[in-house]
Amino acid sequence: MSSNTLAKKNLSSIQVLKTLQALLEDDYSMPDLLKRLNGETTTPVFNNSIVSKYINTCRYCGIDIPKINNKYLIANMPFGIDLSNDDLSVIEELKDIAKNVTSERQNKIFDIFLSKLNRFSNKKIAKVDRKITNIIKEFFDKAIFEKRKIKLIFKSKISLDCIPLEIKEKGGKTEFHVISDGREIAINIDKLAGIEILEKKYNQYNSSNDSVIFVLKGALAKRYSLRENETLLDSTSDTLTVSNQGDDKLELLLRLMRYDVSCEVKSPAYFREDMKKMLELTLKNYEV
Repeated sequence: MSSNTLAKKNLSSIQVLKTLQALLEDDYSMPDLLKRLNGETTTPVFNNSIVSKYINTCRYCGIDIPKINNKYLIANMPFGIDLSNDDLSVIEELKDIAKNVTSERQNKIFDIFLSKLNRFSNKKIAKVDRKITNIIKEFFDKAIFEKRKIKLIFKSKISLDCIPLEIKEKGGKTEFHVISDGREIAINIDKLAGIEILEKKYNQYNSSNDSVIFVLKGALAKRYSLRENETLLDSTSDTLTVSNQGDDKLELLLRLMRYDVSCEVKSPAYFREDMKKMLELTLKNYEV
């Protein structure tokens, strides 16, 4: 191997480390990261393609670097500082003290310190800023509008690929309702550190195998016969609670619409919302 080839490989290794060093300092969009890296050189040597390769090199080494809200961030350092549960407990106590005792300026300084510590730790310890929470909500709504899957990044550093359904306020707390592995689940937004909108789109009516649960009432309940993909969950003298799993969601929606006031969809939430929207559109036909 020639000395020129060796020098070139050493230069690439140094540039990978410089990219990692920058990400350990802060979260960066690609343009800002390029500006940060090229600011240290007399002649710009970093470009979008090269830095993307360097980030992927770090990922191959086990460093989790997702792109959230158009910014690259270090979500997991497998060889970072190993904080024990006792260490985390002390940090949580310090956070409470800083919040309740120190001034707003000192509190911000302490948050910056925790953010720096977090980047070199193998555990998530920094609290999520309220502004970030608002951005997470905006991205969730955007993903629903564009019918795209999302990746939720938890403070515990685990991630979840899922389909966004809706945002609900419950008991003063915000919940994201999503579909994961064919089931609808609710996730407290306070548990999240970020969100990433994925390129892959989903078909809302065929995106999951979750059951549609509906209640039939009155005369319809008494004469109704279960279909091939339906199971009886409960019954009273004048109601039937039915679970349908496997039917095309759009065809099922149109069928249940025909049952009028004798049918109420109970879950999932997105199916209830679609029923409501279709009823509203139907009523508009009769507006004077």
